[in-house]
Amino acid sequence: MLRGILAGVGLSLATVLVSYRTGLISITGESAQGSLQSRHPTKEEVRKAIEELRAAFVDKEAVSTDPDVLTTYGSSPNSYHPESPHAAVVHVMSTEDVVKVVNVARKYRISVVTYGGATSLEGHFSGEHGKSICLDMAGMDKILQINEADGDLICQAGARWEDINQELKDRGIPLFFPLDPGPGATIGGMIGTGCSGTNAVRYGTARAEWFLNMTVVLPNGKVIKTRRRARKSSAGFDTSKLFIGAEGTLGVVTEATIRLAPVVPNKVAMAQFPDVERAVSAVQEILNTPYGPQIQCAELVDDHMMAAINTAGLASKSYPVRDTLFFKIQGTPSTIKDAAESIKKITRKHGSQQFEFAQSEQEAAELWENRKYALTSTIASGGEGARVWTTDVCVPVSKLPELVYETKKDLAASNLRSTIVGHVGDGNFHALIIFNSDDELHVVSEIVHRLVHRAIAMDGTCTGEHGVGVGKKIYLTEELGEDTVELMRTVKNAIDPLNIMNPSKVGSSLLTTQSTHKPAQLYPDSNDSGKK
Repeated sequence: MLRGILAGVGLSLATVLVSYRTGLISITGESAQGSLQSRHPTKEEVRKAIEELRAAFVDKEAVSTDPDVLTTYGSSPNSYHPESPHAAVVHVMSTEDVVKVVNVARKYRISVVTYGGATSLEGHFSGEHGKSICLDMAGMDKILQINEADGDLICQAGARWEDINQELKDRGIPLFFPLDPGPGATIGGMIGTGCSGTNAVRYGTARAEWFLNMTVVLPNGKVIKTRRRARKSSAGFDTSKLFIGAEGTLGVVTEATIRLAPVVPNKVAMAQFPDVERAVSAVQEILNTPYGPQIQCAELVDDHMMAAINTAGLASKSYPVRDTLFFKIQGTPSTIKDAAESIKKITRKHGSQQFEFAQSEQEAAELWENRKYALTSTIASGGEGARVWTTDVCVPVSKLPELVYETKKDLAASNLRSTIVGHVGDGNFHALIIFNSDDELHVVSEIVHRLVHRAIAMDGTCTGEHGVGVGKKIYLTEELGEDTVELMRTVKNAIDPLNIMNPSKVGSSLLTTQSTHKPAQLYPDSNDSGKK
């Protein structure tokens, strides 16, 4: 009976759930501390759901159950977390297509997992053991409307940020979308993970005002707009923010209005240092000068990463193998000149013996292109069969030198090869750890756990921009506290009481999972300050 009642409800259940969670009423007979759980569908229900999906789409190729396709869409070559194939992959082309899928999924209580650019590193689109429907958003990649005078653009969720910026450039429109995560990332995925990128020091992250409104298909099949297109609004809760970082656990974003920024001239500069700590300290001081706002990007590439870039051979020249900062300085020619002089003095103060501008636009473009392909270069440097685990932590900027030092020390003790890249202007860095066997994978996993615990102990976060997915959910209670996690769970249960939207990820009932890794046991000297 409960299943029949719940199948037709949506947001109207929120009040009931709040009362339920506070112990005022009981819906299922569970204790007030319980939560609604996913009921896995039977094989027969999955079969019927697939039949209904095929009947709902005119294009018979829209629904795929090919085993190879199901495995591909349920796994990632860059993720080392639990993975599983889906029951079906549906190639959707419109919001109406998504509604069809969600309605069938709700009827049979089958999980819905959204698949965008497949750039996830935390298992966001892993399947539910052959009992989930994967929504392939690749066909929803259209730019629907460009409002140049208003500085915004409406697009479907499958549009890639690089394609958007190329289209604006091709049309001669002097605007761009400044969020720049990994190559191939889509707008929907960027919203879902609350992404960032190299421009974050100047333009912020997805959680800033870059997504003005969204079209979302809710678990009950309703389609909502989170806001209007105005630059700002005080009309109630900011429901757009509700879906940023939700990783598809509250609904499926199908369209978005994104804010654009003016293209500002910039120059690329490089400074090299005797060690990472001095490089990071230099950035801290630079950003606190009057020229700080002229810094569009401040990127760290350690000596191992510089060597990997040279080995990969993707650039037209080799670079000295030292810990290196790359800057993008934006503004008028005179502003750039003044800012560069200030930066040069500060970097010298922190031990840099070399500061130079890229000599051409091509060289400048190559510097940033190689930074974007840091993962590819690192894998190539590892030799045949090499794999790479990419970490993602963020701490207050003043804590970053200590965190990088401790991490480099830990990596050196493990005898594993690694590279480091980071958005040091906002305290975010990535250690890319190379391994060649499952035995080494276990060692890497322990290093990653120590790194995360170390970052949280410094009042930081387990993920600066990659999101939670499967890989980071065990840390949420440690980072945020049980009451905050309970609030997330309450929101999840209110919007998705059947728990069909990307379950087992952030916001799910499984957030009660606790990490079994204790920093005091695994890294007893994590607060060592002997580096001085």
